[in-house]
This record gives sequence, C-alpha cells and structure tokens, in this order.
Amino acid sequence: MTLWRQTWPMAIGVLALLGFQLVDSAFIARLGTAPLAAQSFTFPLSFLVIGIQVGLGIAIAALISRALGADQHARAHRLGSLVLLAGGAIIALLAIGLWLAQERIFTLLGANATSLELIRAYWAPQLLAAWSGAVLYFGYSLFRAHGDTWLPGKMMVITSLINVVLDPLLIFGVGPWGGMGLPGAAWATVAAFSTGLVVLAKRLMGTDWLSRTGLISEMRQSAGAFFGIAGPAMISQLMPPLAAMLAISVVATLGETQVAAWGLASRLETLSLMVVLAMTMSLPPWLGRCYGTGDWDQISRLLQLALKVVVVWQLSLGILMAALSPWVALALSGNPEVRDDLATLIRFLLPSYAALGICMLIVSAGNALGWPLRAMLMSGARLFVFYLPCLWAGAWLSDGLVGLAIGAAIGNLLAGLAAWQLLRLILASPRRKPAVVTR
Repeated sequence: MTLWRQTWPMAIGVLALLGFQLVDSAFIARLGTAPLAAQSFTFPLSFLVIGIQVGLGIAIAALISRALGADQHARAHRLGSLVLLAGGAIIALLAIGLWLAQERIFTLLGANATSLELIRAYWAPQLLAAWSGAVLYFGYSLFRAHGDTWLPGKMMVITSLINVVLDPLLIFGVGPWGGMGLPGAAWATVAAFSTGLVVLAKRLMGTDWLSRTGLISEMRQSAGAFFGIAGPAMISQLMPPLAAMLAISVVATLGETQVAAWGLASRLETLSLMVVLAMTMSLPPWLGRCYGTGDWDQISRLLQLALKVVVVWQLSLGILMAALSPWVALALSGNPEVRDDLATLIRFLLPSYAALGICMLIVSAGNALGWPLRAMLMSGARLFVFYLPCLWAGAWLSDGLVGLAIGAAIGNLLAGLAAWQLLRLILASPRRKPAVVTR
C-alpha cells in the first residue's frame, strides 16, 4: 500500500505531463506533415536536456534521502539549495550551447531546408521551456526526497492543463488573431512551467528544506559522492538521446512522413510508460532510505513488487493499444500516410514496453542503491548492444518501417531479459553497508 500511495500521485502527474506533450504533437500534426517532422527532429535534443536534468535529480534525491535516513537533516537542507542553484545554471549553459549549434546538429540528423526553417523559429522558445521545466523538476525532486509525491503530482496536472488550454490559442489563434504556428506550442509550455515555478517557490518558502549557509563547504564535501552518482546517472540518461539521434537519422532515410510518424510514436511511448516513469521517481527515494538503514530485505520486496506491477500493466496496455492501433493513429494524425505508419509502429512497439519498463526500473533503482556504474552499463547495453543493433538489422532486412519496428521491439525484449538477470545477480550478492558522510 505504501508503494501505491507514493506512486499514484506521480503516475497521475506523469500522465498529465506526457499527455500534454502528446496533445502538443497532435495539434502540430494539424498544421501539416512538415511542422510535425520539424518538431520530431528536436525530440532527441529535448531528451538530451531532460537526460541531464534527470541525472542531476537522481543524484540529489539519492543523497538527500540517504541523509534523511541517517538523520542528517542540516546536510539535506544544504543539498536542497545546491541542486536548485547548480542545476539551474548547468541546464542554462546547455541550452545556450544547443541554441548556438542548432543548424549543424539538425543538418547532421537529416533535416532538410524546410525543416531547418521551421526549427529556427521554434528552437529558442523550446529551449526556454526546457530550462524552466528542468528547474521545476529539481524542485519536484526536493519534495520527493522528503517523501512528498502529492505536490509534484498535482503541479504536473495543473501545468499540463494550462498548456493544453494555451496550445490551440497560441498555435492556431482565435478569430481574427492568427496563431504563431509551431512556436506557439513552445510558448504555451513556457507559460505553463513558469506558473508552476511561481507556485513551487511559494511552497518551498514555507518549508525549512533549504539552507543559505555552509553551501560552499557542503559542495566541497559532497562533490565526490554527488558526481559518483550523478556522473554515471547522467551518462545513463544521455544514452537515450544519443540513441534517439541515431534512430531518427535512420528513419530520416525513409522520408518525411516516416519521421513524422516516428515522432508521434515517441510521444506515445513516453505516455504509455507513465507508470514506469512514476515509479522511477517515487521508488528511488524510498530505496535510498532503506539503503541508508541497511534494510536489504525491504529493498528486495519493494523491487519485486514494483517489477510485477510494471510487467502486468505494460503488457496489458501494450496489447490493448496494439488492438486499437488504427483508431489511436486516426486520433493523432489527419494525414493518411502518417496514420498508417503510426499504426504499424504501435502494433509492434507498445507490447515490447513491458520489457523496456523492467530495464528502466532496474537502472533507476541501481542509482539509488549504490550501483551507479552497473546501472550505467545496463543502460548502455540496452541501447547500444540490444536496441540500436536490432533496429539497424530490421531496417537493413526490410526497406520499410515494418522491419525497423520489429527490430526495435526485439531490442526492447532482449534488454528487459538482460536487466532482470542482472538484478537477480545483484540481489544474490553479499550485502554492503552504505558509506554515509557525516559532519
């Protein structure tokens, strides 16, 4: 029951957050195939920003939850201040770099002249949205580390509703006022996340979770432990965007329609994994506290229960979505060619996310339990040993999208089996006590 109470607010929040992203793409699809393809080319770089923010969030949530588990509350408050300050600065520098290098990057990904022109107008507000979303995520990580998953879940729903309301107004316009087209989707997200930041700041001001003193000394003392978790965690989180870049470069050889369908399928993938993503946010702080007290029996029970929930949920959802794929594709795109390709991707990919969910959960748990290197290696193996080679093999064996979809599904299945075997080996190994930093 405790796992459910911690997870369901995050599941609803993730559903809302990812749902508005899918709605974004559905609205943009109404503008035509070219704007949807242009947005699809930006997904890997957006995932890059998200990967770094999640890696930082994993590290700080792990350290704060361990400190709380060891009754080091003053240290937890200093760490909370550091993540908001340093995390915001790191993401800002990354966003500036991605804006400066945009033309070279998108050309390498296979974007044509039409897509590049559309991306130029969209990319600056989208990066601003990415930065504001990252800072908001760091705030959510702080609440999760302190055991509060209700506020992050509620705020995800609120910001998503704001975005959904603003999307049609800013994309298409109202009456005689024309919309902004593709950039309107990004500005709607900026407005929604900015509202969330204001609310979160007011709530944090009412807590004692932040500290203004001792930050420099805490940074020096915790740097080793922080980068010991954040380094592998960020590398693990950066691998999916890299794999996404390589994958979309393969899809781009098939044509603009296939790129548009792949972009919609990517949005649908993250939405369908909402329970897994919620668990990767709610479970690690809990595991970190058990790790801080050395309660390995509880850790084993939690992981087994979480994995059962993931498999049953994802497999049931995947089979249902595969059966309804023509109607789901019809709801998301008005272009018949895009609809057909999207239905094909749904049929093969969605059921395979049960295995993908196993891998994602084990990687997330590994970062919380002192196995960051193993988690990083598992994340790398999922993408570069299983997913991408199978994707390329499918594309090589078939000229169309069917072979590519089958290859990606097989890669997900193999990765899930490998992650499960790794977890069995880790839990069977001798238990280790955590190294807790004291003052």
